Amino acid sequence: MIEPADDAEPQRMSDFDIELKLLLEAVYLKYQHDFRHYAMSSLRRRLSQALEEFGLVTLSQLQDRIIQDPDDFSRLFQYLTVQVSEMFRDPSYFLALREHVLPLLKTYPSIKVWVAGCSTGEELWSLKILFEEEGLAERTLFYATDISPDALARAEAGIYALERIAGFTQNYIASGGRRSLSDYYHAAYGGARFSGSLKERVVFADHSLATDEVFLEAHLVSCRNVLIYFDRPLQNRALGLFESALVRRGFLGLGSKESLRFSSRHEAFDDFRARERIYQKR
Repeated sequence: MIEPADDAEPQRMSDFDIELKLLLEAVYLKYQHDFRHYAMSSLRRRLSQALEEFGLVTLSQLQDRIIQDPDDFSRLFQYLTVQVSEMFRDPSYFLALREHVLPLLKTYPSIKVWVAGCSTGEELWSLKILFEEEGLAERTLFYATDISPDALARAEAGIYALERIAGFTQNYIASGGRRSLSDYYHAAYGGARFSGSLKERVVFADHSLATDEVFLEAHLVSCRNVLIYFDRPLQNRALGLFESALVRRGFLGLGSKESLRFSSRHEAFDDFRARERIYQKR
């Protein structure tokens, strides 16, 4: 099970939850984005915020707005997706990759990495820097996917607020960084822009873990702090995609609050570095 996203449905639903389910169904039918199996607790909170932003009282009013106006749906989309990330988040994860996973990946002549739910790119660029420092960048192809076109555009731009760089740098050092993080970016556009050379051998693509299928064979899938926003059936679907995508003995990395322990896919993986949530396909 991925903690703590398995929301138990109440026996009697509130009016808000009824309207929420109808809204998600309308989003799926109108725009083919499927949020129907996202964790209800998180959706309640974010859609309550959306009502305030739109100046509305009920989700039924919001449903009418987004059906009639695609621009309003684009505004709502930002509340339905969670774009929270930072570079080298949970440094012990990246240190474990550096010390235990990449030495094994070096045995492959070419490598493919899938960063699923890449958000605004912080994890992608962290992995690119890691692979660069370990001498694997030239033979590794990265696929960065997300359901949000806006997030993908921001990820590809690789520009982050300068005030975030100090935190990124602390994480980088704790993850075993071999250089100075400043070697990888320069000040531009009022922020820190990461080097264009990092963008080599990166493919950005729209992909939904809720509706799309496997599109590559990967040696490492990194999908961190995404599954906590799904209910259990959708978690199992996503994990099934990762299992299908991975080569034999390939690696799966999850977030610090996520686990395979009670999922339907746990028997397909061995604990490789359990504390860091890194698993190896059997």
